[in-house]
Amino acid sequence: MRATKAILMAAAAAAAATAFGSVAAAQSQPSRPTPPNWQYEIRHGKRVPRATNRVTKPDGSWREEVRQGKCVTIKERSASGEYKETRQCDGS
Repeated sequence: MRATKAILMAAAAAAAATAFGSVAAAQSQPSRPTPPNWQYEIRHGKRVPRATNRVTKPDGSWREEVRQGKCVTIKERSASGEYKETRQCDGS
């Protein structure tokens, strides 16, 4: 009877340690930037629209600026369908 209780207690302790370890590992993962194809960012656990400035012309061409920290990504598409993307970062 005592051996059975001891085995059950050890199994319960092992299960609790495994559950606690997986929760701690999930919380310690580094934060990752929002994937570029999403239309929002996650800030403080809430969805926030991405900070983009898109200007569309009547001929169908457009230019968009996306700021991420000290970097600016400029995306351009001409009326003929040519796509160009440049990235500029401040070194200071």
